[in-house]
Amino acid sequence: MSGEIEDKPQPLIEHLMELRTRLIWSIGAFFVAFIACFIFAKHLFNVLVYPYKWAVTWAHLDVSKAQLIYTAPQEFFFTQVKVAMFGGLVIAFPIIAAQIYKFVAPGLYKNERAAFLPFLIASPVLFLMGASLVYFFFTPMVMWFFLTMQQAPGEGDVAISLLPKVSEYLSLIMTLVFSFGLVFQLPVITTLLARVGLLTSDWLAEKRKFAIVLAFIVAAVLTPPDPMSQIGLALPTILLYEISIYAARLVERQRAREAVEEAEGNTDVAKTDNV
Repeated sequence: MSGEIEDKPQPLIEHLMELRTRLIWSIGAFFVAFIACFIFAKHLFNVLVYPYKWAVTWAHLDVSKAQLIYTAPQEFFFTQVKVAMFGGLVIAFPIIAAQIYKFVAPGLYKNERAAFLPFLIASPVLFLMGASLVYFFFTPMVMWFFLTMQQAPGEGDVAISLLPKVSEYLSLIMTLVFSFGLVFQLPVITTLLARVGLLTSDWLAEKRKFAIVLAFIVAAVLTPPDPMSQIGLALPTILLYEISIYAARLVERQRAREAVEEAEGNTDVAKTDNV
């Protein structure tokens, strides 16, 4: 199959061949990105450690003494593998998304393609916004909260210090990144559903109170079991829900204008035919 998008009907075998081609491109892109990230896995992990260093600074502790540990011989190796998979998926995502679009596009009308492309661009942008919020603010805040629970040695007290494991720290930051990244897709999903008529802004506004409760339930499931993480995810979710209502209203106005223009066009055609 060529790289161009074709509109002609295709038999089942050609659809399967096209699917195989798109899967090969997607898997190949991920594999190449994974190998590249694995080579620099230690450097990438050191980049992910910066939020912890910022938290140490906020807690007025000595950054030079901040450390992460691993308690099993293979732990740091598999942590680097996870870092490489995480980085490979992020780097390969534009290619994977393009392959998905090329597979789906032949079954869409031209106006549907034009409507779908903005969401294809908005989705990774919103995911990066959620990931940036985690990296620059939320992870340092959570780690600062945990660091303040340390206990200095004193009369009758033993020293209690936080020594995070590399695997657990990576698991924490990856969980938060994916949780916030997925939640930030809410405006894209609701706008798409509103565009095809499955949702309305009035329905979303009516279900607001249920959405607030659901936001806290989802936050409790997706985040680590501490109140700060759960509240930190639930509040942006509620804000994004309000943005989704506004986006759905914009889509409804656009659909109404398109319906009026189409009706006017049909009226003009009918008058021309009568003449």
